[in-house]
Amino acid sequence: MEEAEPDVQARVRASFERQGLMEHLGAQLTRIYPGCVHIELPRRPEVTQQHGYFHAGATSAIADSAGGYAAFTLFAPDSSVLTVEYKINLLAPAEGDYLEAVGTVLKAGRTLTVCQLEVFAVEGDRRTSIATGQQTLIQIAARPEH
Repeated sequence: MEEAEPDVQARVRASFERQGLMEHLGAQLTRIYPGCVHIELPRRPEVTQQHGYFHAGATSAIADSAGGYAAFTLFAPDSSVLTVEYKINLLAPAEGDYLEAVGTVLKAGRTLTVCQLEVFAVEGDRRTSIATGQQTLIQIAARPEH
């Protein structure tokens, strides 16, 4: 898969850097393709729950952002993106060195876009599917400060 055009990558990265939650969690945007984005979340005590697994809230947050930015790669340069709804199924306890969320556009529309969400726990060479979901996003006019 070829990376997104440089201007698209710059627009996605600039938007991602304005997300306070992603910064707070320590999430990193790692790959930007047309219609597909990867986000990684390193393991830290602050993103775990009482049993030591990654917290479902952190898992869901990076999945939501990965799908949102996957859609955003296909939107007009003068637009922005908002999640309309998403559903996530947690498949296994999330433990590993880091989580990798992958958002992939299933259907791009003029207004609404639907994405597939996948989250994997990665430990060494082992990659385990720990969550899957689906998301609907809306393309909106960009706000001047955003």
